[in-house]
Amino acid sequence: MRVFVTGVSGFIGSSLAPALEACGHEARSAIDGCDAVVHLANIAHTAASPADLQRVNVDGTRQQAEQAAAAGVARFVYLSSAKAAAPDDAYGRAKLAAEQALARVSGVEVIVLRPPLVYGPGVKANFLALMGAIDRGWPLPFASIENRRSLIFVRNLCDAIIRCLEAPQAAGRTYFVSDGAPVSTPQLCRALGDALGRPTQLFPFPARLLEVHPALRRLTRSLVVDDSAIRGELGWRPPYSLEEGLRVTAEWYREQRR
Repeated sequence: MRVFVTGVSGFIGSSLAPALEACGHEARSAIDGCDAVVHLANIAHTAASPADLQRVNVDGTRQQAEQAAAAGVARFVYLSSAKAAAPDDAYGRAKLAAEQALARVSGVEVIVLRPPLVYGPGVKANFLALMGAIDRGWPLPFASIENRRSLIFVRNLCDAIIRCLEAPQAAGRTYFVSDGAPVSTPQLCRALGDALGRPTQLFPFPARLLEVHPALRRLTRSLVVDDSAIRGELGWRPPYSLEEGLRVTAEWYREQRR
């Protein structure tokens, strides 16, 4: 299968291209002659303005699907977000609006994937900052947090994308995807500490006070997805466990530090 990947040089795209090649597919940088499109090129942070989110994530996604249909592409996989299920900010609303816009595009089979927080080699933002804090031995105020968060390792996500490209029954479906059972922020911190070979220092702090800072708020709230549909309908299982994914991520982090 010849696959045009938008955002191929980004965090997820840089893992998807070699994964496609390993499965016997061809990752391309132009849409002509392709059998499928994987659309990753969206604004991926919540600090963007609503106007930019509309222009890139909504209008840009619709236009890309229309171009795919015009080029005779059979299948279009869109990487949305778990936040589209119950949007509480402009980013989540834009992702949902993009999904709705895709539903109105005819002439191409659309599959939507809704991942939670994605981690792995090349990760940025809050996850990278959390790794850095644990690696430096900084005490973190998460000991009393009792949240639940779903996560997905980038290579697991790429595996799910490829399964959606290949499975005929995926056409028109929207799937949540995750590593499996959710974890609390304290559990994640301790697992990261194990992967980094560092002791994790956590202390209790009132959760309501952590809500004041946006980055801390995102780390302490719950976000759990149900990925039973993709597992049941497509027989998909993540090839990496959470522990394996964190180990690979920690190895990448150590290499970057060197």
